[in-house]
Amino acid sequence: MRILIATDAWHPQVNGVVRTLTSLSRAAAGLGADITFLTPEGFSSFGVPTYPGLRLAVTRAGEIARRIEAAAPDAIHIATEGTIGWAVRRYCLRHGLPFTTSYTTRFPEYVSVRTGIPDAVGYWVMRRFHDAAAMTMVATNSLRQDLASRGFKKLGFWTRGVDTQLFNPDAPVALDLPRPVFMTVGRVAVEKNLEAFLSLDLPGSKVVIGNGPQKAELERRFPTAHFLGEKTGKDLTAHMAAADVFVFPSLTDTFGVVQLESLACGTPVAAFPVTGPLDVIADHPIGAIDWDLRAACLKALTMSRETCRAFALDRSWENSARQFIGNLAVLQPSRVVRPTPVLAGQSAVRG
Repeated sequence: MRILIATDAWHPQVNGVVRTLTSLSRAAAGLGADITFLTPEGFSSFGVPTYPGLRLAVTRAGEIARRIEAAAPDAIHIATEGTIGWAVRRYCLRHGLPFTTSYTTRFPEYVSVRTGIPDAVGYWVMRRFHDAAAMTMVATNSLRQDLASRGFKKLGFWTRGVDTQLFNPDAPVALDLPRPVFMTVGRVAVEKNLEAFLSLDLPGSKVVIGNGPQKAELERRFPTAHFLGEKTGKDLTAHMAAADVFVFPSLTDTFGVVQLESLACGTPVAAFPVTGPLDVIADHPIGAIDWDLRAACLKALTMSRETCRAFALDRSWENSARQFIGNLAVLQPSRVVRPTPVLAGQSAVRG
């Protein structure tokens, strides 16, 4: 099966959407599915207002059409609601092609935090985007219930996985810091609610891994915290494995793949009882969820690192990929997009 996934989030961005799609592609290949990505690569871009470090593509309808037709997909999935997502949605509707979408980011809340625009406006836009899809995939039951209550239709499940070979507890970095070490990893931005973590009265050390527009401000306000910048690959794994507790203070993530990555490193999670942590942690003895985040952090210290690792081992990307591919059955019978002739000197872009 040839699958085209349209996404505004792509390398060199470091976030959950990019990690999810990259891992999905690798796992899907082992199941006989060939995934091509239509990304911002090759397009000019502009910085998002209030977040210039995040850029969106300036799409061209002709180039969007050429990339889709060159891929000749059996199924089309739109992963994000940015300019790439809207352009591919427009192409599919114009040509009568069914497609699926996924709801991975609570953009209404993000926009509201940054601009003051009411959530209701954002959710109206999101409903309009996703209601045209044959299915909108969500990662958790609590998110499905929330979106259904807001009028979203045709909701299906697509859970997440973790690369337990990359993320493992075997080689933690030597952190020369007072113990215990409470660590958070991700984009350093206002919507991640890092202030809730950094303002806690906790023993030991607080560590922040990641970059973003709020980093300089938080470094000034919380001089005793340790901001280590962006980490990737084995370096990231080594740091996560060195933490005593992984703190996930976000109130707006729809899942939080980084929770599974932390657990795969043997590090228990402390979080608020919101979508994502409620579904991942639930009542498993692998972390603590509480509106009192300090209490959750201290309780998580008592959790077994071996139990955390064992929990992650059951959440493979292969199972996630199999579920994703199965969801594409809603597009059957297949509507293959036939390629248009490519002129001499041109090439099909698989960016």
